[in-house]
Amino acid sequence: MFKTIAALSIMTLAACAPAGMSPQATRATVASIPEALPPLRRFTGAPRIAVPVQPNGQLARDFMALSFQLETGRGIDTFTRFEGPITVAVEGDMPPTLGPDLDDLITRLRDEAGIDISRAGRGEMGSITITALPRATLQRVVPGAACFVVPRVSGWQDYLAKRFGPATDWTTLTTRSRASVFLPSDVSPQEIRDCLHEEVAQALGPLNDLYRLPYSVFNDDNTHAVLTSYDMLILRATYHDGLKSGMTQQQVAERLPAIFANINPRGRRADRAPVRESSLRWSRSLQGALDPRGSDEVRLTHAKNAVTLAQAEGLTDARLALSHLALGRAALAVDGDLAIAAFLESASIYRRLDGDGVQTAQITVQLAALALSSGQAEGAITLLDRAIPAADGAQNASLLATLLLLRAEATQLRGADAEAGRIRREALAWGRYAWGDRVLALRSAEVAGLRPGA
Repeated sequence: MFKTIAALSIMTLAACAPAGMSPQATRATVASIPEALPPLRRFTGAPRIAVPVQPNGQLARDFMALSFQLETGRGIDTFTRFEGPITVAVEGDMPPTLGPDLDDLITRLRDEAGIDISRAGRGEMGSITITALPRATLQRVVPGAACFVVPRVSGWQDYLAKRFGPATDWTTLTTRSRASVFLPSDVSPQEIRDCLHEEVAQALGPLNDLYRLPYSVFNDDNTHAVLTSYDMLILRATYHDGLKSGMTQQQVAERLPAIFANINPRGRRADRAPVRESSLRWSRSLQGALDPRGSDEVRLTHAKNAVTLAQAEGLTDARLALSHLALGRAALAVDGDLAIAAFLESASIYRRLDGDGVQTAQITVQLAALALSSGQAEGAITLLDRAIPAADGAQNASLLATLLLLRAEATQLRGADAEAGRIRREALAWGRYAWGDRVLALRSAEVAGLRPGA
C-alpha cells in the first residue's frame, strides 16, 4: 500500500499541483535526463473540445451571472466592455513563448469571438497592457496571486500609483478604456499562457467565475486552461452590436434572447430548468479541500464536507465529480483505500457526463500511476490511450506530458524499449512547455521511479 500511495502522491504533484507549487529541480537534475532535450512543443489554434450545445435560455442566465457579479460576490450594476478597436501592448521582460501565445490568442479572439483586437504598434499605449514581472515582485504587492487584471491602468507603475484608489474598482466603471494584465515572467510557458488566456478574457468581458460551468475557463476548478468555444460564444455576445457599455442589467437581459438566437442558432431549443447555483458553504469546503497550505487532516475534513454538501444540495453534475476528486487528493496521505475509491467515483461521474474528456484524463493520471507501480503494464496502457487524446485536445501540456511519461514507462515495462524512447521524447518536448527545463528532469525521474525494477 505504501508504494501505491507514493505513486498516487507523485502523480498528483506532477499533474495537478496549483500554479506556483511545483517542486524545484536543480541544474544537476536537469543534466540527469539521459536523452538530449528535444525542441519545445507548444499548441496552436483552438482546442479540440466537444462542448455540448447549450439552450440559449441557459446561456443568457450564464451571461448575466458572469457579467454582473465579481468573483468576490459583489454585484455590478452596469454592463461594460471596450467600445471600438482594441489594442494590446506588452511591457516588461517578455518570455520567449509569450509573444507567439499572445498572437495565437488574438487571432482566436478575432476569428471565434468577432472582436476587433490587434497588437499595439511599437511605442503605442494599448487598450490592454500585458506586463510580465518576476513572480516575487507580483506577490509582494498582491500576495498569493498567480496573475491578475486591473481596470483603468496602463502598466505596472501606473498600477502602483493607483492601486489604493477607486480607479481600480471594477464596480465603478461605465465603460472600459484601459486595463492591465499582470503575469509572472519566471514560470513555465504553460503557466504564462494560462494566465494570459484567463486574464485577457476578463479584461475584455466576464469578471466572475462559476463552478457550475464545466466547459469554461471562467471556473475556479482550473480544468480548462485555454479559452473554449463556450468562452468564445460568451465573448461574442459581449461584443455584439446589440449591447453597449452603460446598459443596466434589465436592458442587457432584454437583449440577450435575440443576440443568442443570432449567434447560436443551434441553441434555439426548449429551455431547461436553471442550473442550480453553488452554495457558499460548498464552495468554501471545496476551496479548503484544495488549499495546499492546509494540513492533510484539515483538507480531508473539507473534502468530505464538500462531497456531503454536493449530494445534499443536488449538485449531481461536474461539481459532485470535482468534490470526489478533491476527496481523493486529500485522502492520499491519510487513507489510501478512500483515495482510490474517491478517484474511481469521480471518474465514473465525469465519464457519465463527458465521456473520455479532460476531467476523466486528470483522474487517469492517478489510476495509471497505480497500475504502473503494480506492474500492470497493459492495464496502464489501456487507461492512458483513452486519456491522451483528451489532454492533447484540451491543450493541457502538463497533463499530456505526464500521461506520455507514464505511457513510456508502461511501454518499457512491456519490453518495447525503442517505442518507449520515442514516446518519452515526445513527453519531454511537451514537458519543456508544461514545467520548464528546471523542473522537467524531476518530473521525468518521478515517473520513471514508478516502474517496477527502475
